Amino acid sequence: MRVAMYYNNHDVRLEEQPIPEIGPGEVLIKIIASGICGSDVMEWYRIKKAPLVLGHEIAGDIVAVGEGVTGFQPGDRVTATHHVPCGRCEYCQRGQHSLCTLISNTTYDPGGFAEYVRVPAINVETRGVLKLPDSVSYEEGSFTEPLGCVVRGLRVMGFEPARSVLVLGSGLSGQLVIRTARAYGAGKIIATDINDFRLEMARKSGAEVALHATREDVVQRVLEETNGEGVDYVIPTAAAPVLFDQAMQAVRKGGTVLLYGIMAPGTKVEFDVFPFWKKQVKLLSTYAAAPRDLAEALELIRAGRVPVEDLITHRLPLAETQKGFELTAAGGDSMKVIVEPQR
Repeated sequence: MRVAMYYNNHDVRLEEQPIPEIGPGEVLIKIIASGICGSDVMEWYRIKKAPLVLGHEIAGDIVAVGEGVTGFQPGDRVTATHHVPCGRCEYCQRGQHSLCTLISNTTYDPGGFAEYVRVPAINVETRGVLKLPDSVSYEEGSFTEPLGCVVRGLRVMGFEPARSVLVLGSGLSGQLVIRTARAYGAGKIIATDINDFRLEMARKSGAEVALHATREDVVQRVLEETNGEGVDYVIPTAAAPVLFDQAMQAVRKGGTVLLYGIMAPGTKVEFDVFPFWKKQVKLLSTYAAAPRDLAEALELIRAGRVPVEDLITHRLPLAETQKGFELTAAGGDSMKVIVEPQR
C-alpha cells in the first residue's frame, strides 16, 4: 500500500509498505478521509521521531476484523482515535482519562496518511472505534477526534451556558471551540487572530466580535465589550506565549483560563501573579479526549449542532500530502486540509 512518510514539513514522501496484518481483537480500516492536525506540523515534536507516518483524524471502511471482534464487521463506516485510556487505572477511575499512562502509548499502524491502518485491540475494546451514522460523511467523521478534544476541554472547565468566552487564536481548534461553545449556549463570544481569513471564519462560526491581534489592543477591546468586567472563560488555542498574559488580563474575577494550545517544552511565560491571585482565577489545562467526549463530538456533528464541512479548505490526494503539511504550517487561507488516501 502507499503511505505518506513524514521527514519534516517540507519533506513528505510517497512510499510503499505492506498492508498491515491484523491479529485477534483488531480491525483493518481502509482510509477514505484523513485530516491534517496542527500537531502534525509541530516540527519540534515530530522530527525527533521521523521518519514516520502521521495522521490521527481518520474515517473509512472496516475491511477486515480479527478473531473475537464483536460489534464490527467488514463494510462498517467508522472513525477511530489513535489514543485510548485503559479505563481501569486510578486516573481513569477518577474520570481523568487523558492522564492515563496508556493514552499516549497507543496508536494505530502505521498512521492515517496511508491507504490502510491496523487498529489495535485495545483501541477497539475501549470505544476508540465509532460507527458513523448514515447522515455523517467520511470527511465529517474525520473531525470526531479534534472535536472530541474541544468537548473535553469545555467539560474540564465546567462550561456553563450564557457565559462570555474569549478564544485566543482562530485556527481550526479555535473555530471548533467557537462552534461548540455556541452549541452549548454561550453568551458573547470574542475571537482573536492575526489572519483576516481566520477572523472572517470566526464570525461565521459564531463569534460576535473578531479582533485582529496586531491592529487592536485585545485586552482593552475585551474590557470594552464586557463593561470593564472581562470574560468568564478564556481559551488560548494557539501556541504563542503572549496569549497567556492576554488571557490573565482579559479574564474576569472568578473566571477560568483553559490552556488548550500546545507550547514547546522549555517555553517560559511571565505574568503578574498578584491580579491572578486577587481575581481568584482558575487556571486549567486539557489534553486529548476520553471515549465519552468522542461519542458526544460525533453526536454534535450528526445533529448538525456543530457543522464542520465548511471548515475544509483543501482536499488532496495522498501523493500531495506534503503540500497539505505546508498549507497547514503556513496558515494563510487554509483551515482544514483533508488527505484522501484512496486518490
